[in-house]
Amino acid sequence: MGDEHMQIGEVAARTELSLRTIRHYEEAGLVIPSARSQGGFRLYTEVDVARLMVIRRMKPLGFTLEQMGELLDATDRLDAAVPLGPEERELLLERVRGFERAAGERVVTLRTQLARAEEFAADLRARLDRSSRLPGTGDPMP
Repeated sequence: MGDEHMQIGEVAARTELSLRTIRHYEEAGLVIPSARSQGGFRLYTEVDVARLMVIRRMKPLGFTLEQMGELLDATDRLDAAVPLGPEERELLLERVRGFERAAGERVVTLRTQLARAEEFAADLRARLDRSSRLPGTGDPMP
């Protein structure tokens, strides 16, 4: 990944997050701009965009900002150039595994909710189709 800098507007477009949301995540300490321009504008790198994408993917699964921070901290420490002892590394890996399991469980729950929502929408369509026919003829109303 290059170290080219992007302004917040480009990052917002790439991540499909609003400027306000990105600033909120900065205030929460989840993503800090890698630099500032001479004019004080926030500047981000591909690494920052990748962090925001992790957050964006966690949000619909119902993870809290605190949980997002915990996962990002664990992955930051695992990815850091500083060597980890085997026990610390295993502890961090287990934390990431826990998030992976929780994400999988939440995906199953969301699939169930989506199936119910699709059934509901189909029921409404069927009701509208039945109601749009003239009584007793089965023919559509003119």
